[in-house]
Amino acid sequence: MALKDWFAEEEQKCPVTHRTGPVQIGWLLTDPRSGVIYPPPERIRSADVNRTHSKSASRCPAIINMESRYFMIRVPFDMHLRFVRDQNGKPGLRNMLGDASPVRANLLNKKLHITSEPEWRYPDRPTIQVSLPYLFVTDEPTYMSQVSAFMHYSKTPIPGTIFGGRFAIHNWPRPLMWAFEWHDTSKDLILKRGDPWFYVTFETTPQERPVSIFEAELTPELEKYLEHISAAVNYVNQTFSLFKDAERVRPETLVCPIKR
Repeated sequence: MALKDWFAEEEQKCPVTHRTGPVQIGWLLTDPRSGVIYPPPERIRSADVNRTHSKSASRCPAIINMESRYFMIRVPFDMHLRFVRDQNGKPGLRNMLGDASPVRANLLNKKLHITSEPEWRYPDRPTIQVSLPYLFVTDEPTYMSQVSAFMHYSKTPIPGTIFGGRFAIHNWPRPLMWAFEWHDTSKDLILKRGDPWFYVTFETTPQERPVSIFEAELTPELEKYLEHISAAVNYVNQTFSLFKDAERVRPETLVCPIKR
């Protein structure tokens, strides 16, 4: 059976909803193992700050509207990392928590890695990545951006910046990564479970439409579509050029609310 025909048959199991009101965006974990440690996305709110004064910033319509489009992901587990080089000058990471680390070394090594030195943007700024199971997907044209948690204050700033990113989640959904560019390698990178880590925000059509997110199901058709587009980055430099090709086989419905 052709891929598009298979999708057409499967999508009948989750019928298309009438697309009015908020843009419906599903989030899910692509790997359910240890899924309980990954907190659900949280909408940014200023409800716990001053709203009594009519001129308070927390009552500003522009601020409220902006916050309504940002969702926060918290750090899932403690990390205390130091950048090192071995006797041959090869870059690496040292887990400074050692035996006190809540994550077993073999599992941490699967989630965390330092990119190849020739791929760094600057020769003195290492890039590390943490693989995450978070995936956002929708059935309407929507772009998602991943940005730093700029609305939350940290007493211990990280010694660098995160790589932001923007891509279409209606025809190119993919699991997220947290990518970090280490500007000051003399300082350790310390992340605490539960702290604000990064935000995701969404661009809709038209722009004034609100956004609603819910936990979605990893259906067979979504899983098959993810397999169809996965690993393209290993073979093509400009994956955005493949959006149209992916759209040709995309089923009309990929998002189904999870059934509890």
